[in-house]
Amino acid sequence: MAIPDTTITRRTALLGLGAAMAALSLSGCEKGAKESIPALLTAPGVKRQAPSGNAPIADVAQGMAALGHRLSQVAATPGRNWIASPLSLACAFSMMRVGARSGTASQLDQTFGFPASGRDEAFNAITAELVTVEVPPKNTPSHKPGEAPRPPLVSIGNALFTQRGFTPQEAFLATLAAQYGAGVRPVDFSKDDALAQINAWADRQTAGRIKKVFDHLDPTTVLVLANALYFKADWASPFSEAQSGNDPFTRTDGSSLPVMTMHQATNVRYANIDGIQAVEIPYASGPFSMWVMLPPPGTAPEDLLAPAKLATVTGALAPARVQLSLPKWNFDSDIDLTTTLAKLGLTAPFGAGADFSGIAAGLWIAQAIQKANITVDEWGTEAAAITALAAPASAPLPPDIEFKADRPFAFMVVGGEHAVPLFVGRVLDPATT
Repeated sequence: MAIPDTTITRRTALLGLGAAMAALSLSGCEKGAKESIPALLTAPGVKRQAPSGNAPIADVAQGMAALGHRLSQVAATPGRNWIASPLSLACAFSMMRVGARSGTASQLDQTFGFPASGRDEAFNAITAELVTVEVPPKNTPSHKPGEAPRPPLVSIGNALFTQRGFTPQEAFLATLAAQYGAGVRPVDFSKDDALAQINAWADRQTAGRIKKVFDHLDPTTVLVLANALYFKADWASPFSEAQSGNDPFTRTDGSSLPVMTMHQATNVRYANIDGIQAVEIPYASGPFSMWVMLPPPGTAPEDLLAPAKLATVTGALAPARVQLSLPKWNFDSDIDLTTTLAKLGLTAPFGAGADFSGIAAGLWIAQAIQKANITVDEWGTEAAAITALAAPASAPLPPDIEFKADRPFAFMVVGGEHAVPLFVGRVLDPATT
């Protein structure tokens, strides 16, 4: 299991290293795609904690699943495909929650369903359970016919970019180091290269799938906190490209269009309950799968992401032989979290009255965004998300069941024993990017 770099927990170490970092050459910094990534300030002997065996992962996962459903109701543009990452979003705000106090803390807990205790330990344990690589490789070789499925590549990266000379509270830095593997990367937000350096980090942590985080940053910014999630996994049973072809897909408005659709007869878990069909498509070599849920005609697919409905459907999954038809898709979404989360009742962090005194006095979140994308093809799934917060201050038998995702559907990529929701979304038109 790759574990992120060790990080500083003492202000004295931070200040001492701050002077030393000024003398570092560019060759001593990590390199991004185009710009150098600010060097990570570290201190000898300070390491990330081993995950707790009793961390409340299930509670955190349930909170993320509920958040994913609520987001689908307020963030998805009508008539458009949509994707979000509950894991990336919750992890980023959980790091800010470390320094939140009073009403700001209680609003964050309510919105994200954070448990009363053990939140940070849970995210640490989730990382240990799911992560397979610290930094995902770019330009992996293309699959060849007959090639065996490859092991999954999953990366969760956290970063704290701070204005040079700005020093967060010691306890905040200690928790981010111990539980999130996030160290301090000093930049100068008054200069354009700060944005380029953050983008370089995002590009590296998402294998080039997300190259730009913010369009601009206020020069008074003193802190940017970011989470990057990358996922690439092959199906346990890949589809044959020779069997893919254009099949009709009925859109929400009743119109139909041909879309490239994959086919295979396979043994998977399947459910048919209350007019809902669902399949669980496993990925190879890891605790990951995709749930594809087909609602009754005329029903919004995102309704199936509601926790109660999701529990009913996934609880009914059972082994079956299925003739599976699944369209290929490739699209992205951008979410302005300041406006979106306000619709869910989270307003305290985004104004001058915010209380992040556990980080620094007078700090508030001026910009909050998430960018996510996903590609699904015959071999598997590749997806990435960035959440960033800026603060000033053998021969098959005939199948018995048919599952055709030939109309709008919901999907969820889950991982681990507790089905942590890495990505959720809907597909209204697979042909639209």
